[in-house]
Amino acid sequence: MLSVKTNLFIALAIGALVSLTLLVLEPLTDFAFLGLEWPGISAAYLFWGATGGSTFAGIAISRLVNALVYGLGAFVILSVLGALVRANAPRTSGP
Repeated sequence: MLSVKTNLFIALAIGALVSLTLLVLEPLTDFAFLGLEWPGISAAYLFWGATGGSTFAGIAISRLVNALVYGLGAFVILSVLGALVRANAPRTSGP
């Protein structure tokens, strides 16, 4: 069985892949999936409003927040699946 730390790393990798996929799909779909990027866009907007920072930093924050949001969802799914597997595992008795 996977540990919580392993599940967390897998979930963060999944979140990063989802964020990257959304980034690649933007110009190809004429921004049809922009609604899926709102958590990151909102964080970037708050960053620009609070600090007046650079565009590059805002985009990086947007991608990071999207990766964390989708990673959190993947972590919850992995945790629930792990709990279900542990609950249905055959119980062994001692020798």
